[in-house]
Parts: sequence; C-alpha cells; structure tokens
Amino acid sequence: MSIINKGTAFSNGEQLSANKLNDLLDAATFGIDSVDNASTIVNANGAITVRDSGVTAAKLATGAVTASKILDANVTKAKIENVSDYKVLGNVSGAAAAPQEVAILDEDDMVSDSDTALATQQSIKAYVDEGGGFTPSTYNGEESVTLPNRLIIKTGFFSDETGGENKVVDYGSAFPNATISVQLTQVGGTTTSSSNLRVMTYSASGFTMYVNTGPGVLGSFWQAIGY
Repeated sequence: MSIINKGTAFSNGEQLSANKLNDLLDAATFGIDSVDNASTIVNANGAITVRDSGVTAAKLATGAVTASKILDANVTKAKIENVSDYKVLGNVSGAAAAPQEVAILDEDDMVSDSDTALATQQSIKAYVDEGGGFTPSTYNGEESVTLPNRLIIKTGFFSDETGGENKVVDYGSAFPNATISVQLTQVGGTTTSSSNLRVMTYSASGFTMYVNTGPGVLGSFWQAIGY
C-alpha cells in the first residue's frame, strides 16, 4: 500500500481542475505503510500518533531527561526506591554525598553506641527511664553510684565513737583508678563538744581519718568521689 491515501481519484480522460487537485491533497490521509505499528499508529482521523508503549528507554538518548523536565509533583514516594525496614534515607558520611540508607536502632540500653544510626522514640524513653547510664539505674542505698561520664560517688557512715587517729574506712569495692576527693561530716555532739575531723590518707580502696569525738557524737558521714 501507499504511504499516503489520496483524497480523490482521477479516471482516464477526466478533466483536471483546481478543485480536484485541492481535494487530492486536502482530503489525503496517511496509509498504514507510513507507521511501524510498534511505536506509531495511524488513528481514526488518519493522523500518525505515538502508541502509549511506543516511548521506551531505548528511544531516549542518554541524559535526555533532566530534572527541570520532571514536575515536582511527579516525584512521589511511590517513585522512590523501596527502603529496607528500620531504615531512612540520609547522609552520615561527614561530607556531601548521595543519600544512603541509615539504620534506625531500637535498643533500650543504647548498647551499639553508634554515631551514624538513629534511635527510636521508645528506646530513648526507655534509656532515660532506666537511669540514662547511671549504675545502678534505680538507687536503693548502695555504697556506689556510677555517673554516665564514669565518675563514681561512694557514700557511707562511720559510727566509731571512740575517737583517735587512723580510723580506717574500706570501700565495699575499690575505685577502678583512684579516689579524687573525700568529704567528712560529723553527726551528733553537744554544745560542749569539740569537732576535729580530717582525712589523713586515701587510696583507690579507702581512706583513714582522724576523729576527735566528744559528748554525744554519733559518728561521721563520708562521701568519696573517684573514677
């Protein structure tokens, strides 16, 4: 078949006129040989159109589709790559980079100690509720409490009322490194009591103190700080 279907036909011996020539062109339509039927077709009006499936990746030149040609509204979540469970898209490289999957950790004790992962709201609340790094997380009268920065506070009461030098206080457990401060507070006494209370020596495992007891003195509170 021909590529173009004539708008009118002439018979042998028929007189040629301007109207017939115009009809020949104006009423002409494309024939099926003008399209490949794979990517293009001739529609009901005789015009060549592109099939819905006719625009393929192979038909697009590399770099032909630019960001400015894509409407913002057409970039939807459905068009973005699937993200793994407990992941978000982000950049934790320390410099400009293409986004990658970043982990979301649900750890009540924050044990991973990651500087590139996110924490769930539930795990943050649980960590704070459980002491936020304090050991023990709930204080029940223990001698030692360890702070999140690893500073340790020890407390106790020395009830020896006899007085004198080298009263020894041994910690229930020694500081891992050293004692850095010891504070003493005498308890009890009367208006005629004299108070003479001081630390004489100290180490990671305890300290010795001088106690000058008088009437009514019950003992001494102590507080030690170490690491």
